[in-house]
Amino acid sequence: MNKEIIAKRYALALFQIALEKQLLDQLEEEIRAVRQALAENEQFFSLLTYPKLSLEKKKALLQETFAAVSTPLRNTLLLLLERHRIDIVPELAEQFIELVNEARGVAEATAYSARPLTEEEKRALSEVFAKKIGKTTLHIENIVDPSLIGGVKLRIGNRIYDGSISGQLERIQRQLIG
Repeated sequence: MNKEIIAKRYALALFQIALEKQLLDQLEEEIRAVRQALAENEQFFSLLTYPKLSLEKKKALLQETFAAVSTPLRNTLLLLLERHRIDIVPELAEQFIELVNEARGVAEATAYSARPLTEEEKRALSEVFAKKIGKTTLHIENIVDPSLIGGVKLRIGNRIYDGSISGQLERIQRQLIG
């Protein structure tokens, strides 16, 4: 079985526990932090997968490192460690966040712009495009890309809305050539 399918099952179980115990916001925040911590500390991650280190030491290390996270998430991490599946944590986090967003009517989006967007601009983009895709709101991550010259290119899932000047120039060029 591939990682994504396995991660989806664990994410769904964790999501159901979060709903039962009304910990959705807390668990979303914690799982984002765990994903980031593991991504930034490759040595720690490789230590958890190191075959010569005993399972008990790995568990102790994991419990000590993530002592601040809630019990359901810590137990999930320990279960993944026992079953030699700790490497699916990034996929699990992605799947869990997707489930949370779906339950809230929220979508993740990436806005590429020539300069950093203000909170007001992000809010305006969210209002306009959330309605277009049938969601209540968008969580927008802004990436600055000076090659766009001006305007915004918005990526929501596998859709791209290109309102950048460079995109407009490319379309004009294609029309003139074609």
